[in-house]
Amino acid sequence: MSACTSIFKREVKSYFATPIAYVFLVIFLFFSSFLTFSKGFFESREASMRLFFSNMPLLFLFLVPAISMRLWAEERRSNSIEFLFTLPVTTGQAVLAKFFAAWSVLVIALALTFPMVLTVSYLGKADPGPIATGYLGSVLMAGAYLAIGSFFSALSRNQVIAFILSVVACGAFLYADSPQAMEFVATHISSRLANMLELISFQTRFESIQLGRLQLRDLAFFLLLSSGWLWATIVLLEERKGA
Repeated sequence: MSACTSIFKREVKSYFATPIAYVFLVIFLFFSSFLTFSKGFFESREASMRLFFSNMPLLFLFLVPAISMRLWAEERRSNSIEFLFTLPVTTGQAVLAKFFAAWSVLVIALALTFPMVLTVSYLGKADPGPIATGYLGSVLMAGAYLAIGSFFSALSRNQVIAFILSVVACGAFLYADSPQAMEFVATHISSRLANMLELISFQTRFESIQLGRLQLRDLAFFLLLSSGWLWATIVLLEERKGA
């Protein structure tokens, strides 16, 4: 466990020892604020974080893969992954340590948006329920994006390719229930499958949570999806290690 903790600390330190984390935080805060205020946040006079949280799925689609692309691709490119696996730590522990380190950066980014809550409170009496569930949903969705990105980072030693594959895969989950996707699947594959796309849509699941409708099935969806992609990452790395 000490080796696992060491990997976690090393990863967190590596983010803040270079401009990576700071650039990410600045970009995230800028675009989350810009997109919120450009949609008429003050004009609406609405004491709600709805406009703010509605930007999270699209923001995470591009920003989270920018964080996840280096998780394993850089280790493989520099061959430092060989040293990593000489430590007294299992592949699963290494995957989880690196995942939680990157996830902590995303949580910090969301925590830094707290002034937005104060702004909402200035506009009127805000309902704390949807705000709390909105942040919870954002953290869980960010984790799901990150788990997907972790897999593709382990798949390719090229960070750009890992980024592109992650965006495509995350985009497929985000827009799974879009009219275009459902029509395509219904026409070329199966109408029954098309009707099931809503069940795996990040957009649908997140909207339900951020509106204050906290249901176990939505929370379980993000947690199980993250676990599944992390398990796939472990399997992939185990195969690469044994090759």
